Amino acid sequence: MIKLGNESAFYGLLEAQARTAKKAAEAFLVLVKNFDKLSDHAQTIATIEHEGDLQTRELQNKIATTFITPLDKEDLRDLSHALDDVVDMIEAAAARADLYHLTGPRAELEPLAQLLVRVSDVTLEAVGELRTGLHKSETLGTRLEQIHELENESDHIFRTALASLFDQQNPDVLTVIKWKEIFDRVETAVDKCEDIAKILGTILVKYA
Repeated sequence: MIKLGNESAFYGLLEAQARTAKKAAEAFLVLVKNFDKLSDHAQTIATIEHEGDLQTRELQNKIATTFITPLDKEDLRDLSHALDDVVDMIEAAAARADLYHLTGPRAELEPLAQLLVRVSDVTLEAVGELRTGLHKSETLGTRLEQIHELENESDHIFRTALASLFDQQNPDVLTVIKWKEIFDRVETAVDKCEDIAKILGTILVKYA
């Protein structure tokens, strides 16, 4: 049945996805600090990722069955998919760490995980601004800039992590490959937050 949209419902679903992304980031940081229980924490994150998939499907179905939406349908879909991608990348990093039976975190992983929590928190705040009305927001632009700055900081930590990984004397090639995959996925999760900021920036210009 095609129906008219309820703005609050759409924004609530986007906020739920953003909260799930933050929840996944926080769970990943717990994993990093407790590698001795790696499998348990990876399973927790897998459960969070499943919750995120359900939220994504709910929002996509609502977009498809609603005649008038508060924002362009393509913008809503892009936001929803990007939020889902954040959770997917975090889950992939946790799953790889468990699959590869990594015995302990490298030094650069915790600061990268902490930054992931910070950027997911600001992303949640930015998504929450949609509900108040973009033309009324006095802080959205600042939050989008914060996300950009955090992504730049993440790039620096990521490059440092890779340099440390490849500059080891007589490195074990398989171990290097495993850790590069972990770092790549965490960095991609942060990049997805910047993608969300870009989408929000486009919406700001379009609707403000």
